[in-house]
Amino acid sequence: MRICPLCEATCGLTLTIEGRRVTAARGDREDVFSKGFICPKGAAFAELDGDPDRLTTPLIREDGRLRPAGWEEAFDAVAAGLRPLVEAYGPQAVGVVLGNPNAHTMAGALYPPLLLQGLGTRNLFTASTLDQMPKHVSSGLLFGDPFAIPVPDLDRTDHLLLLGANPLDSNGSLCTAPDFPGRLKALRARGGTLVVVDPRRTRTARLADRHLAIRPGADALLLAALAHVLLEERLADPGALAPHLDGLAELGAALRPFTPEEVAAGCDLPAAEIRRLARELAAARTAAVYGRVGSSTVEFGTLANWLVDVLNILTGNLDRPGGVLLPLAATAPRPRPAGPGKGFALGRWHSRVGGHPEAKSELPLAALAEEIETPGDGRIRALISIAANPVLSAPDGRRLDAALAGLDFMVSVDPYLGETSRHAHVVLPPPPPAQSAHHDFSFNGFAVRNQVRYTRAAVPLAPGLMDECEIHARLVLAATGRHGAPPGAVDELVIATALGKAVADPDSSVHGRDPGALAALLTGEGGPERRLDLMLRLGPYGDGFGADPAGLTLDRLLAAPHGIDLGPLEPRLPGVLRTRSGRIELLPEPIAADLPRLRRALADRPAALVLVGRRHLRSNNSWLHNVPALTGGSNRCTLQIHPDDAAPLGVTDGGRVRITAAGGSVEAPAELTDTVRRGVVSLPHGWGHDRPGTRMAVAAAEPGANVNQLLDGSRLDPLSGTAVLNGFPVELTALP
Repeated sequence: MRICPLCEATCGLTLTIEGRRVTAARGDREDVFSKGFICPKGAAFAELDGDPDRLTTPLIREDGRLRPAGWEEAFDAVAAGLRPLVEAYGPQAVGVVLGNPNAHTMAGALYPPLLLQGLGTRNLFTASTLDQMPKHVSSGLLFGDPFAIPVPDLDRTDHLLLLGANPLDSNGSLCTAPDFPGRLKALRARGGTLVVVDPRRTRTARLADRHLAIRPGADALLLAALAHVLLEERLADPGALAPHLDGLAELGAALRPFTPEEVAAGCDLPAAEIRRLARELAAARTAAVYGRVGSSTVEFGTLANWLVDVLNILTGNLDRPGGVLLPLAATAPRPRPAGPGKGFALGRWHSRVGGHPEAKSELPLAALAEEIETPGDGRIRALISIAANPVLSAPDGRRLDAALAGLDFMVSVDPYLGETSRHAHVVLPPPPPAQSAHHDFSFNGFAVRNQVRYTRAAVPLAPGLMDECEIHARLVLAATGRHGAPPGAVDELVIATALGKAVADPDSSVHGRDPGALAALLTGEGGPERRLDLMLRLGPYGDGFGADPAGLTLDRLLAAPHGIDLGPLEPRLPGVLRTRSGRIELLPEPIAADLPRLRRALADRPAALVLVGRRHLRSNNSWLHNVPALTGGSNRCTLQIHPDDAAPLGVTDGGRVRITAAGGSVEAPAELTDTVRRGVVSLPHGWGHDRPGTRMAVAAAEPGANVNQLLDGSRLDPLSGTAVLNGFPVELTALP
């Protein structure tokens, strides 16, 4: 058994294994969460796992070229490359980049926080500022916790309003839901309503009861108008939430300018349709509003994500079955008594060059190049890149490409020599996923049903490879001045520290007990499993080290290879609130200060053509383009354009087109289709595998065009630092 690590759906897989090789994968019908569902990515697990281009030994740069090396030599080189720079220039001389795949591995969840803590650097850049950071910021401001992200109760809701998401192609995002398509079909089959807001007629839009082809980037205007109607027509009914709300009157005044009639032109939707949509939300027995990447990677991404939850609050659907609820993962801390918390702050520090404010301790990934190439105190001279490919995934990859080449030292944890890792001085390759244990620390916190699953490595570690958790632990030691210490010492220090805090906490189930005796009770094969056992025991369903004999432990989880169902999501307010007031703060100051910018957008004249990205069912960012089974067919890097827009420009179906924007130009074949609305073109994310020095033969054979090269990195959502990857103006030129 194995949990698929290729997207947020986290489906259970049953693997066919011959010797040390995975030869096939199918859905695990007994999995408590996915119940046999599988998508093409999971079906291609064997091909990905056995990709001949995966690195099987560390690489070290010598005389300008990368050569194979042993593990001890590689970590010696890491320590020798990083520590002198830290000692000479201080901890800010090191930057850390974390890519999306970190959330899909145990190692990526357990060790990067220790690396950052040990280094002491504030130069952290992650894929969040290319995707989900607006949701973290809005949740932090509303609820006091950036990880308190409500998810739609898909299996019980009567009405789902979905913006900027195409789950039939990409599954869920910040909404972990195996068989998202089946759940949407079940919603309609039980008489529910699905409304999709998207400038493209996606597969999800075709399934919906109603599709609203909004102008790209206008989601916040639409959502503000919906909230306005609820308040203006006295349809708002927070219900049980009312005692926990601050700022309801102020919210009404702030949204007064956003009438349906005022926003209609900006959204390119009729005012009557907007009012109808608001009234339907209010009238539904239960309803959920859910927005994702398309409503986050735009100029008003944080405002849009804030308004999603404002609508859920105003309709009384936050924290109730059938609406949106907060999951409770098995490894989360036990719920605390309700009361005021520390709150959430933005801009506690700023980036050195551009002055960008931090959000959730992260700086915009779009600012990484300038932090490397600009001389002066605090310049990033060394970079640790873990499962990241920002040369393709961040704006202006050419500039970042050049900046990376000028680093004094770079270490990359990556299974491939790709567009970013080819700059590294040391490359540390993790083993194939079948040779790693798996537990979803991150995604269980966004799951539509509470459950817990853990799978040990399906295939023994191949000779010459190193366990991914050990790679990370050794990297922590080498980077923080403890090179040569046993890697298990990292885990044991974490365990001792966590138990010391737990026994000192009066609200803990182990208050007053001996931490050493508790540590001796932990089970598991190695440090990572012992840490998992610790979190399960101290978690909300745990045995509390004997306090609840029926509670969760690692041993109990290992005895359930298909997982343990922990039940449907349940209301959790006000216990999850960590704002300074202890209440939901409906109109936080940073949001109020940004609303005038949205008001000014009401007078903007739209560009003739704007570009949006798109996702493919058989793709995930830049990860999977080296797997033959997942390339070709519909998974192609084409520029989709409406025939009415193509004709005046002389663009023909299949003809080459040059796309130009502020960051430069790229070329791609045109695909004429009426599935995109007029005035909009679409180019998928994650392509551009045409740089020299990589070792990804399949991807290089069909490189595609890097859509992010059209951006110069200057367009950011000011609150979250998220790059504006959708809804920016472009010009097209038909090529011979």
